[in-house]
Amino acid sequence: MKQTKIIMGMPITVEIVDDSRARVIDDVFNYFVNVDKKFSTYKPASEITKINHGLPADQWSKEMRQVMDLCEQTKKLSNGYFDIVHNGKIDPSGLVKGWAINNAAKLLLDKGVADFYIEAGGDIQVHGTNADKAQWVIGIRSPFNLKEIIKVITLNGKGIATSGTYIRGQHIYNPHNRSSRVDGVKSLSVIGSNVYEADRYATAAFAMGKNGIAFIESVAGLEGYMVDSNKIATYTSGFNRYVVNNA
Repeated sequence: MKQTKIIMGMPITVEIVDDSRARVIDDVFNYFVNVDKKFSTYKPASEITKINHGLPADQWSKEMRQVMDLCEQTKKLSNGYFDIVHNGKIDPSGLVKGWAINNAAKLLLDKGVADFYIEAGGDIQVHGTNADKAQWVIGIRSPFNLKEIIKVITLNGKGIATSGTYIRGQHIYNPHNRSSRVDGVKSLSVIGSNVYEADRYATAAFAMGKNGIAFIESVAGLEGYMVDSNKIATYTSGFNRYVVNNA
């Protein structure tokens, strides 16, 4: 069973190998709808919008406090390169997507689903095996031609997230120099123990520019693949073990 819906302003795809468990797909999509209602910066009634209009911290939901704590933790771990404040507004989107996908994966595991694939806006969490009883196969797209797959990898029980400006434009900034654009890097894909780890570190590392791939190399449990503006790829020392035939 495989379904795709537009939620949180992006396509979200859920695939469950065991058709007898297919009805739980609705639970996953409902979860993403609730996340969007709470964290969307585009919805006037969302909690994050209310916070940006002055909702005091003692009135924040448990989930909001958790996300804010995780964002602050990530800011410290990335030497300040992960920052959710821009132009005086709070926007935790750089962490929420991966966090939500990872929670959706936990929801499926809690319901006894062992083999599944969840993708939201290009960030992916997989578990178990696909319908062919093989590891899930994932393609990394070229930031210069979205129809071109430049690397094919296999994952099991891990997540991958990609940060870049080639789809949404310049939406990631260097918080240490907000007046300048992040130049030189087109995309940075990060593999982590789960998609939450991959997503938050991909966002932080992209903000570092070309130094981001070295940062990913320095963090235990992460691997990365960077494509710069000259179409040159740089990757971490352990990335190739995920690549299909080193394609």
